Amino acid sequence: MLEVLPEIDFERVWRRLQQVGLNAYESRSYLILLGHPRFKALELAARSQVPRQKIYEVLDSLMEKGFAQMVQEKTKLFSAVEPNLAIPAYLTRNRQMLEQEMADRARSAGNLIQELKTLYSEGQGGRGTLDFLRIVTEPAQTAAEYRLMLGEVQAEYLEFSRPPYAVDPLDEALVKQTRQRGIACRLLIESGTVDEEHRQRLAEYAAAGIEIRQAHALPLKLALFDCKRGMIALLDPVISRPAWTSLVFDHDGLGEAMKHLFEDRWQRARHFEG
Repeated sequence: MLEVLPEIDFERVWRRLQQVGLNAYESRSYLILLGHPRFKALELAARSQVPRQKIYEVLDSLMEKGFAQMVQEKTKLFSAVEPNLAIPAYLTRNRQMLEQEMADRARSAGNLIQELKTLYSEGQGGRGTLDFLRIVTEPAQTAAEYRLMLGEVQAEYLEFSRPPYAVDPLDEALVKQTRQRGIACRLLIESGTVDEEHRQRLAEYAAAGIEIRQAHALPLKLALFDCKRGMIALLDPVISRPAWTSLVFDHDGLGEAMKHLFEDRWQRARHFEG
C-alpha cells in the first residue's frame, strides 16, 4: 500500500505534480522522497509502488529535472530537492527550452517559406482570370498578408481605419518603421469612434510623421499600398456575430479606384486632433 504522508492530500498533490510536468511514477517517488531524508532505490520503489525495473529510470529523470539528488555515491542513496528550489528551476528550464524551440521553428519556417514561395511562383505560371483577387476570412492570415505588403511597400501607404480597431503592437511598430523608411503614410479614421487608448497611439503616429485626418463615416476598412496592392475588409451582413471578410487584391485598376475613393474622402476630412 502506498505510504500516506502526513498533513497533505496525497492524491491531490500527486496530480498537481503531474500538471507541473512530472509523470505518475516521478510524482509518487518525489512525494515519498520529500517525507524522508534519504532512500535506497529499491526501498523507494517498494514505498512508491514503482516497478523495481523502472525505479532507476525514474530516479535518473528526477535528477535530470532537478527534483532529486544522489547524496551518497557509493551506496546510491537518494533524497529530494526542496520544492521551493526544484519547481521554479524546472519551470524556468522548460520556458527557456520552449523559447529556444520556438526560435528554431521560426528560423526553419523562414527558410521553408522561401523554398515554398519559389514552388508557388512556378505553380502560378498559368494565372487564372481571378488570381489577382483572393478572399481571406481567417484573422491571422489577414494580419500576415497585411504585414507582408507593409514590408514591401515602396512609396505610399493609405488606410481607411474604422471599428473594430485591432490593437497589435507588432502592426503599430511596422507602420512606424514604414514611415521611417521614407514611405508616405496617411490614415483616415472615423471620428467619434476613437477611445483614449487608441487616441494616444494615433498621437504617437502623428509624432512619427504619419498624416492623420478624421471623417464622419467610412464605408469600409482599406489598406492600399503603392496604388496597386491592398486589402478591403467588409463587415459580413449575413451572420449575427460581427465578422470581417477581407478581399486581398493586386490589380492596377482596382488600386487606382481605391486611391480615388481615398483622396475624395481625405479632401473632405478634417485634421486629427490628438
